[in-house]
Amino acid sequence: MNPIDRRSMLKASVVTSVAAAISAGPLATETLAAKPAGPSDMQFGLVTYLWGKDMDLPTLIDVCEKSGLNGVELRTEHKHGVEPSLNKAEREDVKKRFADSPVELVGYGSNAQYHEADPKKLQANIELTKRYVELMHDCGASGVKVKPNGLVKGVPHEQTIEQIGKALNDVAAFGADFGQQIRVEVHGKETQEIDVMKAIFDVADHPNATICWNSNDEDLKGPGLEKNFELLKGRFGDTVHVRELNIGDYPYAKLMRLFRQMNYQGWILLEARTDPKDKIAALIEQRKVFEEMVAG
Repeated sequence: MNPIDRRSMLKASVVTSVAAAISAGPLATETLAAKPAGPSDMQFGLVTYLWGKDMDLPTLIDVCEKSGLNGVELRTEHKHGVEPSLNKAEREDVKKRFADSPVELVGYGSNAQYHEADPKKLQANIELTKRYVELMHDCGASGVKVKPNGLVKGVPHEQTIEQIGKALNDVAAFGADFGQQIRVEVHGKETQEIDVMKAIFDVADHPNATICWNSNDEDLKGPGLEKNFELLKGRFGDTVHVRELNIGDYPYAKLMRLFRQMNYQGWILLEARTDPKDKIAALIEQRKVFEEMVAG
């Protein structure tokens, strides 16, 4: 089996597992959680924010190859230039560049958000998401990251939460038709609170609407990491965002253990905060830390 076929099967199995857990309820989630994962079930990749933001696409792919990273999520408006404005030939070129390398285009990091009180702005964000879905389909990726960006002052929280959830159902249904997973980053001043994200996904019940765990300090509040993780894990998609794994107080080793315990088979994507001069050396260091954490 060639690497592209294997990656396609891996993606399909993750989506199927998440969808099955959603439809079958808590029992299915518990069954998934009971199986320990092997060290090869998760892969390490890069979000172009911040370490890759100034790299053109050939450089970005080359840096990932030399660093031993298997995948990349392209953040919008970065130097790679992969945007909805690309024509058919340009999209085919992007797809071919990744197909010719061991690096997978995991997906797109958009700024689409659905909390806007203005109906026109809300609809514009929904339509923009759909353009990103089409772009990633044409470029050979598997999903689009979106994010809530907070709750609206002067609007009942329940109303905004329901609006976000319904918008996610809309774009998730659209994405499913193109084989593109919608990955909702746990993000925003209030919306990154775990109970708020849970409420959003109580409304966003389409199985193609999934959660991208974002490794926030809020994860540790209230009942703590394990309980908060448990609350959302039945809706996890194919991507997780982390910062530097060996900097700061976030318990990444514990987080990786929780992912292994639920047999997670997705991407752990580095969304770095620092600015090292030698990006390849820094990426190699982070990859090695990751490999040690998931080795068991």
